[in-house]
Amino acid sequence: MKKWNTRKLVEAGIMLALSMILSQIKVYRAINGGSVTAGSMIPVMIFAMRWGASSGIIVGASFGILKMIFGGWIYSPIQAILEYPMAFGFLGLAGIFSNQLDPRVNSNYFKLIISIFMSIAGRFICHLLAGVIFFGDTLPEGINVWYSSALYQSTYLIPEFIISVLIFAMIWKPLTRIKIEE
Repeated sequence: MKKWNTRKLVEAGIMLALSMILSQIKVYRAINGGSVTAGSMIPVMIFAMRWGASSGIIVGASFGILKMIFGGWIYSPIQAILEYPMAFGFLGLAGIFSNQLDPRVNSNYFKLIISIFMSIAGRFICHLLAGVIFFGDTLPEGINVWYSSALYQSTYLIPEFIISVLIFAMIWKPLTRIKIEE
């Protein structure tokens, strides 16, 4: 793990601010929480790809805490932890291949997509579990709680995945051309 220096802290702050701003631009808002945004997870994923998964998890969890503070749906302390710092912390998994991503190699686009998928899949699992554990008793009798929760989470996380992949496809090469002195 690269140590936290001033450059890294400033970059984390900028990416958190960008994520919060983008999270306010809602394309679609689900009835009981969750929304499709204008790529609000992308700045956190960029940070993770630049600094690695462990640093990305910290920044992702911080983004989750900010989301919780500024309008989260909190029903219990465990639910809040599961759906905010834990779920958004998984965005840091975008940095899992951070040492191997080279824009000159076409196969690295596959690693980029896998990184994005793992990030959002981790978030999906946290929201799925919260739906089953904390909101399953609100469903009518006879409805499968796992299916219902998975379907609900899919309504906003699959579009978020698609938006993230499309935006990354557009910005990846120009982004990797930026030379930053460490």
